[in-house]
Amino acid sequence: MVEAHRYVAVAVIAACLLAALVGFAAYRRGRDVSGAAIHLLALPQTLLIAQAALGLLLLSGSYRAADKLHYLYGAVALGVVLSPWFYAPADARRRLLWFSVSALVAAALGVRGTMTGS
Repeated sequence: MVEAHRYVAVAVIAACLLAALVGFAAYRRGRDVSGAAIHLLALPQTLLIAQAALGLLLLSGSYRAADKLHYLYGAVALGVVLSPWFYAPADARRRLLWFSVSALVAAALGVRGTMTGS
């Protein structure tokens, strides 16, 4: 289970970076986001929910992270990627920027989380 948690962590970081890159590129070009890009922006949220579920399963099995900050980074990363759903403005272009920035911040938190995990 620990290996799955590590693999999903790498997938989370990669998906967040890719979503941020695609989102920033679409924002800069001033275009609306296409179907595939919308799904790409939602992928980090799905992966972070899966990562949190795996982490909770590890906790229930008496496995603990080396540093307690690991739990904080994971919780904040999940909150960051979900926050645009609640706080982003209605304007589609600015909303895209919110999702892109949140994905980039979640990637940074994911990197920090992997540094404190084992």
